[in-house]
Amino acid sequence: MLNEKGHNRLVHTLGGESLLFIVSAPSGAGKTTLCKMAENMFSGMRHSVSYTTRPPMDGEANGADYNFVSPDKFDNMLKKGEFLEWAEVYGYRYGTSVKDLNSLVANGNDVILDIDVQGAKKVKESAIGKERGVFIFILPPSIEVCEERLKDRGKDDGETIRKRVEGAKQEIKESAWYDYIIINENIGAAFEKFKSVIIAEKTRRERVKDKVKKLFGI
Repeated sequence: MLNEKGHNRLVHTLGGESLLFIVSAPSGAGKTTLCKMAENMFSGMRHSVSYTTRPPMDGEANGADYNFVSPDKFDNMLKKGEFLEWAEVYGYRYGTSVKDLNSLVANGNDVILDIDVQGAKKVKESAIGKERGVFIFILPPSIEVCEERLKDRGKDDGETIRKRVEGAKQEIKESAWYDYIIINENIGAAFEKFKSVIIAEKTRRERVKDKVKKLFGI
């Protein structure tokens, strides 16, 4: 099967349970690009669209990049217990909807959660995170490269970039408890590692033992 760029699209032929791939990174590490590449490559992969109180940036679409909601709406969802995890990042709040996530899993999809370290910790402590979570941290090759990438994308002013770089230094320390760490020196090479993690986790013995039993009676 080919994706829109003409590359072979992989299909999860071994079945097994749906997995959550929780991906975190400091700003400028390339996390969003890698997640989009994975969703495009794997036919059974879906991105969980977070809710946020921040306004959309240029080119972002509501319901695709984020679900943009008012602070009052976010508060209401929070009071109703509708979030698996939520966190405040640079003055705005972000959260993952339990209902949306359950719907994706119920349809047999593997799910990418593109979230910060605060949210990832909450997922790791949850029942579904313990049972189905695979935690991946994306690193830039250096803080200097991270800063340059932030400048090159042209979305933030100097003060915002400074704060993001300082935040990155703290976030990187959290990579110690993730299952996998990928250093993104080159996006193509980084994606090969990312793809390998997904395939390896989907083919772990415990993930496919039920299908093996069904097929071969062992």
